[in-house]
Amino acid sequence: MKIEVRDFNIAQIAESGECFRWRKVGESDYVGVICGKICRVRQRENMVEFEGVLEGEFRKYFDLERDYSAIQHYYKEDPILAEAMRCGSGIRILNQEKFETLISFIISANNNIPRIKNSVEALAKKFGKQIEGDFFAFPTPEELAKASLEDLQMCGLGYRDKYVFQTCREIVARKSLEEIAKLPVEECRKELLKFAGVGPKVADCIMLFSMQKYEAFPVDVWIKRIIETLYLKEEKSLKEITGYAKEKFGEYAGIAQQYLFFYARENKI
Repeated sequence: MKIEVRDFNIAQIAESGECFRWRKVGESDYVGVICGKICRVRQRENMVEFEGVLEGEFRKYFDLERDYSAIQHYYKEDPILAEAMRCGSGIRILNQEKFETLISFIISANNNIPRIKNSVEALAKKFGKQIEGDFFAFPTPEELAKASLEDLQMCGLGYRDKYVFQTCREIVARKSLEEIAKLPVEECRKELLKFAGVGPKVADCIMLFSMQKYEAFPVDVWIKRIIETLYLKEEKSLKEITGYAKEKFGEYAGIAQQYLFFYARENKI
């Protein structure tokens, strides 16, 4: 299927650090897994061709019903963010499966993207259902909860294996991510922080990338440095950076963060 989409760049999205299962194929095409199905995406300017999923699934996953031009207009008086938005104008916030996002970002703590991708893929191949060839659906909580700690250690999770082990069992026994996602952002964050291996940054990533909490502003050492360098011109604590971002960027703070992160990475800030 082919559709015309504004403010969409599959390369910027797939390489943004929101998701760890997109693969670049050839010069510019990408292949990933959406809703347990293989999705192939090819883009030529504003024309996006995709196959493997329904149009509704594609639109929901890539947040295509949201007008990102309006968000860019919302921040037009901020010259730093305006430049960042021009640089990463094709970024969108993905609406991912909640459990996969939870586990992926537990694995992401103090880790690098190639290792995170390898670990997430290893979990899918070892515990998820095969879709086609070497593509596997990410396991459900019930499927992953059957894994022993030794099984998880074989997937390259490092010290995070025990967090995944504990969190899977907690979800199967007592917690519903769907119900947690319905809570206001502060209550949602408090519930996510109860899971093993989930700190403030990981909680905000889960809320932003799978629960549509766009005011969530994940802060790690990189974002801290970006805000200090571009805005504050002095060193602040992580808590102070979070408070500043909440006041500065408001209801779309998480989207602003993605623009700034992409801009800083592209310009080696």
